[in-house]
Amino acid sequence: MMLAEPVVVPGRPARLLFVHAHPDDESLATGVAIAHHVAAGDEVHVLTCTLGEQGEVIPTELAHLDAEHEDTLGEFRRDELRGAMTAIGARSTVLGEDPATGRLSRWRDSGMAGSPSAQDPRAWVRSDDAEAVAAVTAVVASIGPDIVVTYDAQGGYAHPDHIRTHEVTRRSLAAMDEGSRPALFGTFTPRSWAQEDRDVLAVTDEVRGLGWSLPTGPFPPSVVDDAVVTHAVVDETAVDHQRAALRHHRTQVTLGPRDTYALSNDIAARLPGREGYARLDVVTGQPLPATVPGERPPLVARR
Repeated sequence: MMLAEPVVVPGRPARLLFVHAHPDDESLATGVAIAHHVAAGDEVHVLTCTLGEQGEVIPTELAHLDAEHEDTLGEFRRDELRGAMTAIGARSTVLGEDPATGRLSRWRDSGMAGSPSAQDPRAWVRSDDAEAVAAVTAVVASIGPDIVVTYDAQGGYAHPDHIRTHEVTRRSLAAMDEGSRPALFGTFTPRSWAQEDRDVLAVTDEVRGLGWSLPTGPFPPSVVDDAVVTHAVVDETAVDHQRAALRHHRTQVTLGPRDTYALSNDIAARLPGREGYARLDVVTGQPLPATVPGERPPLVARR
């Protein structure tokens, strides 16, 4: 199945909606594309499905916020998300947020695979299919995006909330009339890019000085054969805006020198100024083949 490139409506900026599971996912996984399209004058929206209540907290002075203590991390991370999206220039919505009642979100972070928190009836992985799809559909309808971007079917690195976000987003779009349905894209990394990032980190002396470990072992599921990645956003100038957003996510991310960062696991990672994508089949969730094999056009084809 091969589809034509999504083209924006002539006479207005492109509208893009990035759907993520937790605050900081948007800046880490798609920050280059978000910053790039904001700079291009496009209308960029971010929908966050939970507030990341089960996240590990890096700064020791904020450890009391986590789920094992005060359980107020979600509220704190909502403010982090607001700051990050202001810094990068995108519009932010949390799924099920209701300012009139003071509700910050409808569903809760489920935690990593196998976590007891996944049994909480409020957990995103336990959300009712019809209710969850309807909630995402309402946001999509209110924005009217040309393109929706979310995780691949395996959730990037198999996080249950990422997988759930992919499933719900895909089902939402699949139920729409084909003529008005936005194009759906998933995030992927070409294997050659992932290996190059590891090679660069291995010779970055400042990383060792921070006490961070270097990444080893198998790549996560979102790292795929180069040919699977059919679209790309490559913009080194976007990294400054991506870093500005990530500074607000300080409970989850530590920024290092030379466009490096680490999460709570203290494993070094890189902000290389490039992101890979593939258009997804809304029925199966699988990546579609390239329209022109061997080329990686941008997400938006402009007339």
